[in-house]
Amino acid sequence: MNKTNPIFNSSLMMQAMKSSLLKLLPKYAFLNPVMGSVWLGTFGLFLQMLYDIVRNIPLTNETPIFIWLFLTVLFANFAESLAEGRGKARADSLKKAKVSTLCNLVKDVGDNHFLQKYANELVLGDIIFVKAGEFIPGDGEVISGIASVDESAITGESAPVIRESGGDRSAVTGGTKVLSDSLYIRITAVQGSSFIDKMISMIEGASRQKTPNEVALGILLFALTFLFGITVVSLIPIARFVGEATGNDWNFPFSTWLALFVCLIPTTIAALLSAIGISGMERLIRYNVIAKSGKAVEAAGDIHVLLLDKTGTITLGNREARNFFPAEGKTAQELADAAQLSSLSDETPEGRSIVVLAKEKFSIRERILHEVDVRWIPFSATTRMSGVEIWQKGILQRGIRKGSIDAIQKHLASMNALIPEQIIQKASEIARKGSTPILVSEGKEVLGIIELKDIVKGGLKERFSYLRRMGIKTVMITGDNPLTAAAIAAEAGVDDFIAEATPERKLNRIREEQAKGYLVAMIGDGTNDAPALAQSDVGVAMNTGTQTAREAGNMIDLDSNPSKLIEIVEIGKQLLMTRGALTTFSIANDVAKYFAILPAIFAPLGPINVMRLSSPEHAILSAVIFNALVIPALIPLALRGVKYVPKSADAALLRNVILYGGGGLLFPFIGIKIIDLILLGINV
Repeated sequence: MNKTNPIFNSSLMMQAMKSSLLKLLPKYAFLNPVMGSVWLGTFGLFLQMLYDIVRNIPLTNETPIFIWLFLTVLFANFAESLAEGRGKARADSLKKAKVSTLCNLVKDVGDNHFLQKYANELVLGDIIFVKAGEFIPGDGEVISGIASVDESAITGESAPVIRESGGDRSAVTGGTKVLSDSLYIRITAVQGSSFIDKMISMIEGASRQKTPNEVALGILLFALTFLFGITVVSLIPIARFVGEATGNDWNFPFSTWLALFVCLIPTTIAALLSAIGISGMERLIRYNVIAKSGKAVEAAGDIHVLLLDKTGTITLGNREARNFFPAEGKTAQELADAAQLSSLSDETPEGRSIVVLAKEKFSIRERILHEVDVRWIPFSATTRMSGVEIWQKGILQRGIRKGSIDAIQKHLASMNALIPEQIIQKASEIARKGSTPILVSEGKEVLGIIELKDIVKGGLKERFSYLRRMGIKTVMITGDNPLTAAAIAAEAGVDDFIAEATPERKLNRIREEQAKGYLVAMIGDGTNDAPALAQSDVGVAMNTGTQTAREAGNMIDLDSNPSKLIEIVEIGKQLLMTRGALTTFSIANDVAKYFAILPAIFAPLGPINVMRLSSPEHAILSAVIFNALVIPALIPLALRGVKYVPKSADAALLRNVILYGGGGLLFPFIGIKIIDLILLGINV
């Protein structure tokens, strides 16, 4: 994905200009109450100008004021249109990924009788067969088969991914292409509500919901506009009364009162508010993260606790067998031989690594067992154990088991046997190092321990330290025993951990943190993560995960890179900071406009003319022109966002006040004075 998307792209600018003109229609104009009031005032001034022209009344200052007020509304529309346009390019590429082709409908897995059906006619629960070279016609779950799938149309990444039935990599997305083998897929979303349809809708902003802070700020801006409107209207009779009493001509035209009103209300932040929210979601899209709502982006900027799965997030993924530790009286080769036999039926990556380690260390290869009855015991997540039983002439010759300490302990207890104390101590020693001890037993005897090692990803300690400086507590989630979990947590640098985690424990931990008033983020990809993803304030589901997980989360990471949450948090904080910075700037620069326009109206450039403006007409027009020009000048900042630097809230607030409050106070004084000098030069 292009992460350096230019703001002022020529084609983007043209589209934004067209959209800006379209948004001048009343049904769009009043979606923003503040800018809607400017639109209404500008339209009223236009009608008055037509009336004056018909009656041959000469126009004085009305024409330039009308032009710049019209441009004020147009610039506000342009800011919003530009923000929307940056996401629409991504939406257009996704629309190309939508396919409506013939697909093979079957009654059940293994059925070779295909019924041809168009993709847009599929219904929930339909089972389809997709082979190499064909597009997947709709969102679904793989119920049989394994295949490599090209998801570049969705993620932008060219490398294919593996999709298979069962586990956490069974979800497939409509519009992706099967590159090898074949899949049986059960449809889980109908046309119009598929993942791509939702993505297009979210990117185009059609379903963008305003965040609570955005709504609150919008209400405040409308309240200020309403109060300033009443203030200006009440000033008109007061000015006339005082003018008659003092002999001054304070019977100002409508254009002057309108200029005062527009310069008093917070037009700058009102014009950019929507663009800030849209651009926050657009910045996420550039990182291949889809937010289902603006609320999720904003919440990401306020999270206090982050829950991360250990496997694949903190560690590289699958554990690998590293060492054999035989029990007293046994050799490492005897242990390796039994460990390999018991792992031949274990299809997990850990089981396969044990077979490989035995081969590498002792040249033990898979053997062919003649004249015996071999009964394989496949690994099960329920029993947490695998093994083999070798029978000859109805007599059990060897009964080997390999599994966790608890599983082997339970197995031996069924035969009235115990794990030797020496083995328990060695297992604790291995666990304290951050590895996982796996016991191997034959009959009632423990042969020894296999060490499975988790490899912590490089650079994570620094990234977690960075999160800590951002005020975020990291919690590792793992199914390992507490000793192993503690060792890996210390090596990775997380603040806390949940060992022997279950869906219920994850959910309870999130609720506990939320009960303390904290916002919680959670990353997950499996069906068992769905309750926690739904409960968390920011639930980031991996695109490679199950359909259930993707539905439960309020963000989807298309690259399935769990460490990306750091960027998500930064963008959320950047969104909040940008809105705060521009609000501070907007309110501060209104002060300068007061100093320009109020003296021009009520004290015709007398002692309070601190800017030494040339004339009342120029003062009013300069303020109106600056009010319009500051909007496009701030568009790049609104779209790119204020640069985020991890620091305390007090330090960030102080920086905002000094930089954007102070800058917002000084910049308009300079800008209005320069515009006044330009107007004076033009008149001369």
